[in-house]
Amino acid sequence: MSETATAPPAPQDTPHRRGARGGLSGIRFARLRDLVLVPAIVVIAIIGQLVNPVFLNRDNLVNILQTMSEVALLVLAQTVVLVAGKMDLSLESTFGLAPGLAAWLTVAAGAGHGLGLLSGAWAVPIVLAVGALAGIANAALIVRFGLNGFIVTLGMLIVLRGLLTGISGGQTFFGLPESMMYLGTTVWLGVPVSVWLCLVLFAVGIVVLGYTRFGRALYAIGGNPDAARAAGVRVERVLTIALVVAGVLAALGGLLLSGRLASVASGQGNGYIFTVFAAAVIGGVSLNGGKGTMFGAFTGILLLYLIQNVLTLANVPAQWIGALNGAIILIALILSRITSGKAQD
Repeated sequence: MSETATAPPAPQDTPHRRGARGGLSGIRFARLRDLVLVPAIVVIAIIGQLVNPVFLNRDNLVNILQTMSEVALLVLAQTVVLVAGKMDLSLESTFGLAPGLAAWLTVAAGAGHGLGLLSGAWAVPIVLAVGALAGIANAALIVRFGLNGFIVTLGMLIVLRGLLTGISGGQTFFGLPESMMYLGTTVWLGVPVSVWLCLVLFAVGIVVLGYTRFGRALYAIGGNPDAARAAGVRVERVLTIALVVAGVLAALGGLLLSGRLASVASGQGNGYIFTVFAAAVIGGVSLNGGKGTMFGAFTGILLLYLIQNVLTLANVPAQWIGALNGAIILIALILSRITSGKAQD
């Protein structure tokens, strides 16, 4: 009786294998999709110049980049969280509370609604510490206790906003120490430091997400957390780092705005989260996680601010600019469904 040769069984198409293949192809597709916004940016620039010759003036372009850089750090922060399959609504409140608390503690009593308890040298460390603590609090509730990230960060948004209103008494902090003003007012080589900082941080983000183990872990978790865990990714640790980094970036963005305006308003950051999500979505970052790049997010926020500037130069009322951001989100979702066959939930 002859022995029948049998072929070795084919590798099983497990969810982990499918997730790995999908993750790699998703990253490649996202990088190609990033370039889609580049022609749109060129078109908007041409339209802007036709609307008003001031548009391509150097001062106007620098102004766009400087005002964009502050919110761009929120977009950078949100992108890190979205890629990992989570979202952080509280970033806009961290954006206001971090510099607000620093101003409250360092601004001289009676000279700017502060307490004057600490010297101005403590201002920047306080800002960054508040951002980190907000991220740690979110991580503890979402990662440690397994609570719903949307509800947790929504609650945190309300708490942090209430804290800023409480310590400020609804008033604006002014007379900020020099340490809080530096990043928002200093110019290097004819370009504000805030712009240089924004570009450097996005460059770091591009490298981290695209070329490091931590970046691959974020994509893996966003694509399939169970498969990522089975592959040895320390999901809880990576998510915690992502949320803390996002909090610090949001606080830093708030510091840039406070420095430029030389004040911290009690409502600083309110409503910014809508612009942040609009920029991320049109930049190709998936709300489902596991897709999107930093370059795409950067082109998304740049396109939004170019459009806003064109509308401003065309004397379009500010109310229509807000409506446009919402329309852009809806259009981006529709285009995402058409191109990928899936809606972003």
